[in-house]
Amino acid sequence: MMRPIILLLALLGAALAARADVILGPVFRDGCVLQRDKPLRIFGQAAPGEKVSVSFRGETVAAALAPTGHWLAILSPAPASDQPADLVVQGRNTVTVRDVLVGDVWLCSGQSNMEMRVMQSARAEEEMAAAKHPLIRHFKLPHTVAEQPTRGVDGEWVTCSPATVGEFSAVAYYFARTVQAEVQVPIGLINSSWGGTQIESWMSEPTLRADPAYAEIQRRWQERLDGFPAAQAEYEQKLAAWTEASREAKAKGQPYTRRKPTRPEGAGSRWQPAGIYNAMIAPLVPASIRGVIWYQGESNAERFTEYRTLFPAMIRQWRADFAQGDLPFYFVQLANLERPRDATGEQWAWQREAQTEALKLPATGMAVTIDIGEADDIHPKNKQEVGRRLALLALNRSYGLARADEGPAVASVTREGAALRVAFRTAGELVARDPALPGFEIAGADGVYHAATARLDGTSVVLTAPAAPEPTSVRYAWHNNPSVSLFDTHGLPAAPFLTYPKSL
Repeated sequence: MMRPIILLLALLGAALAARADVILGPVFRDGCVLQRDKPLRIFGQAAPGEKVSVSFRGETVAAALAPTGHWLAILSPAPASDQPADLVVQGRNTVTVRDVLVGDVWLCSGQSNMEMRVMQSARAEEEMAAAKHPLIRHFKLPHTVAEQPTRGVDGEWVTCSPATVGEFSAVAYYFARTVQAEVQVPIGLINSSWGGTQIESWMSEPTLRADPAYAEIQRRWQERLDGFPAAQAEYEQKLAAWTEASREAKAKGQPYTRRKPTRPEGAGSRWQPAGIYNAMIAPLVPASIRGVIWYQGESNAERFTEYRTLFPAMIRQWRADFAQGDLPFYFVQLANLERPRDATGEQWAWQREAQTEALKLPATGMAVTIDIGEADDIHPKNKQEVGRRLALLALNRSYGLARADEGPAVASVTREGAALRVAFRTAGELVARDPALPGFEIAGADGVYHAATARLDGTSVVLTAPAAPEPTSVRYAWHNNPSVSLFDTHGLPAAPFLTYPKSL
């Protein structure tokens, strides 16, 4: 009887010893990139009371250890270096992280258009064959949900090569490729993205509670939980029928193309408010990073009013979490897309407008993509240009390299009799890719919009419409899949807008 007990005690002792070992935060793995020119924050877990030290490039510092066992060591800022070095953490055990570079680290997050891989983008084979960029490295977090903020998550750093780049986030890779070519330092991409996710899943519980939409968010979540048993039962019936029909077709040598039923998602799914934040953002805190690029909003488009407050709140929260001041936050405005189920034809236009609320925060920028979407595909393949436009924002605003990074923006709207003059602020001259300048509409006091006759006049567009002889407002590209025609000499499009003359 003693042998099983002795074996059990031995196993428990081994488990406790393993738990006491020093472990590092998820991004400190072989091949990682550390953020240059900022205090290097290295963190992880150890047994309470354990002494932990961290050594890197000739410097050794003792870590501060919390009663919970979480430790943090802050090393001096290091300059960029493409020469690999070891990061050594010593405590009860010694952990050596090899092939460490120092450069710029960008957190790349959002839903499916951020997660979409290089192999799925335009000209994929050509792009992968040319992807010889050993100073670009990519870390992909697995899809995970948690009830409370967690510390650990799996993942590995992968060096960019023709053999590996196909699995990288396409937007993140094309962003990094453009930036790296200009700044010539290693670029680390932390890819924390998940298709079909709502912004409320990427925010912490306290931040959600402070938002006006919290009650409605919780109501929707509870409705999903309550309806899950019935949805699961219906799914199982449909799956059984689908499986049988598929089997019969196969037995007859016939193709079976009917789509497999989709499994419902309930507790522990990506729809859980704060769930993804807890498992896929919290473990990264408080790593030193250069900034964030973000591509999300499709799953919130039906609730664009909520997004106006949720999106800026998420940015403020992430900045507070990482505690590095106003971290640069550059995001993609939703591209053009037909929405057959949207009878108004304007749902995404309002969501795009909601996204612009974030521009009121400092150190933000928006990549406009209204001209490079695909009317029938929510996942447009031209991720090269999306990444490039995000990179222009970073190069100009984060790196100070004086690049034109946004298209024509409305400076003022004035009334001139029956016409409206829209003056633009632009880094170059206005360009009409279609001389008729489609996409502009004006309305009178009744609020009904009519297609406008438009003409360029220097850095202004002058608009008239016989049906609105006393115009009171103007909008441009204000549809899900609008006609767009106004660009600048740098090839960047004017963003959709809706505005009113200030003189009225």
